[in-house]
Amino acid sequence: MELHQLRYFCAIAETGSFSRAAEQCHVAQPSLSQQILKLEDELGVRLFDRLGRSVRLTEVGKTFLPRARAVLRELEAARGDVVERKDSIAGPVTVGAIPTVAPYLLPSILTAFSKKFPQAQLTVIEEITPVLLDRLRAGTVDVAILALPIRGHEFDSFPLLTEPLFAVLPKKHPLARRRSISLKDVRKEPFLLLRDGHCFRENVVSACDRARVHPQVIFESGQFSSLLGMVGAGMGVSIIPQMAVDQKASCRYVSISDPEATRTIGVVVLRGRSLTRANLGFLSLLRQSCST
Repeated sequence: MELHQLRYFCAIAETGSFSRAAEQCHVAQPSLSQQILKLEDELGVRLFDRLGRSVRLTEVGKTFLPRARAVLRELEAARGDVVERKDSIAGPVTVGAIPTVAPYLLPSILTAFSKKFPQAQLTVIEEITPVLLDRLRAGTVDVAILALPIRGHEFDSFPLLTEPLFAVLPKKHPLARRRSISLKDVRKEPFLLLRDGHCFRENVVSACDRARVHPQVIFESGQFSSLLGMVGAGMGVSIIPQMAVDQKASCRYVSISDPEATRTIGVVVLRGRSLTRANLGFLSLLRQSCST
């Protein structure tokens, strides 16, 4: 059994395709397929069911997957320990962040980290929460910045900050000059929200449920900037977190009177995973930045 066979096996399990796994591993597909056949021959079992253009793990393959991932994680940790020198922080750091946080929180932190630890190789992946949790499990993301709480006993998390939510109104809306409003005040308005899959939508739905408001959603997007543009054009109202407030947009931001209308952002890591000094350096800087 060879390490590159384990890498190919995990890549196929993650992508569900021999061709996509070969692309990800930068290897020709026939070579990858041959190595998987050798691995199956050595183990004496089939790890995948070949279903036309897609593949699916067998029950034995599902049992083997976490073991293979654990071996690769330990190898990566060992490599990181060798790369790091006593008086420096070096090695790869892969950070995942949800799209409703990454463009607002990360730019200044990434700049500060690169200046403080120039020998570290930083990679940022922007994805929705379910994808980032899968990547944490697979070991392809070291730390993830998400909205808390998250589901899953295999993770450890700690909060970074809690921010209030704001109602976003067109500038000429009758309520635009108020200091705060209840969501009941806009219950008859058309709503513009993030689409399903974005965890912030759950924050908005929870706030509406507490106010016994059933929003009439007429537009959905994956970006706050699109929502702000549509609100500015007078299409309806929306809700955003404080960090997404953009004073350049043609909107008014009004505080929501519900004290529970907040969002907590935190860091999530895989429980039991050994973090490198570079990972810990990033976490330390992240905590410092969010506490100031």
